Amino acid sequence: MLYVCPTPIGNLGDITLRVLETLQRVDLVAAEDTRRTAQLLSHFDISKPLLSFFEHNELRRLPELLDHLRAGRDIALVSDAGMPGISDPGYTLINSALDEGLAVEVLPGPSSIETALVSSGFPADSFLFRGYLPRKKGELRRALEEIAASGRTCVTFESPRRLRHTLVEAETITGMGHIAVCRELTKRFAEIKRGPASVLLENLPDNIKGEIVLVFAPAEQTDLTTTDRRQLERAVRELQAEGLSTRRVAELVSFFTGAPRRKVYDMALRLKEEH
Repeated sequence: MLYVCPTPIGNLGDITLRVLETLQRVDLVAAEDTRRTAQLLSHFDISKPLLSFFEHNELRRLPELLDHLRAGRDIALVSDAGMPGISDPGYTLINSALDEGLAVEVLPGPSSIETALVSSGFPADSFLFRGYLPRKKGELRRALEEIAASGRTCVTFESPRRLRHTLVEAETITGMGHIAVCRELTKRFAEIKRGPASVLLENLPDNIKGEIVLVFAPAEQTDLTTTDRRQLERAVRELQAEGLSTRRVAELVSFFTGAPRRKVYDMALRLKEEH
């Protein structure tokens, strides 16, 4: 049997009893990082043979692991954190085992995707997951445009080194909804910041660190009702009377009402010209 075992994404207390029981009885543990998995096993007083199984040796290790399964041995597949096979090694082994008719059991457990999705407070009845966002500027912009046009909540992973660049690009995308930056989920200093990309950028530390999950709220797709439009116009006029720039008016009104920032910006421009 191949057991796919999700491991904690931060807090070791989140590991499930079934995963612990499985790790205790398998013959071998295939791990993305043997040192990290050794620490996890040691914490729970478990001793098992470890075999490294990561992105750059996945294909080389595959025949060996399949031979173990064919011989009737039980293997636990684990990644550094969360569910193996989701933006982590595991897909090739799981797929190959299933193709050969070998037994595979996936155990439920911690997931940064679902944790971030629910923590964001954005609609979770229908959502997209895109893994890591592209690094190249053109590809990143196209990915963000697709997210904004999808009309659904979208969850992605991002490196702390590229977070600022991604938020800068998101700020330029028409129709982009609010974003939740979820950092170090389940850990001691976990934090979630929500708002338009422009507001998040203003409060983003220069040396941000840790695991990052981004959740993009679905963009507003419907036209404003007459009542909504009048309320927005009133809010825009009041802020304009305080001397705020058109961009800042759009940011604030969008943040507090949820109205699309682009619609508010265009409204603010029109009202300013009329005045």
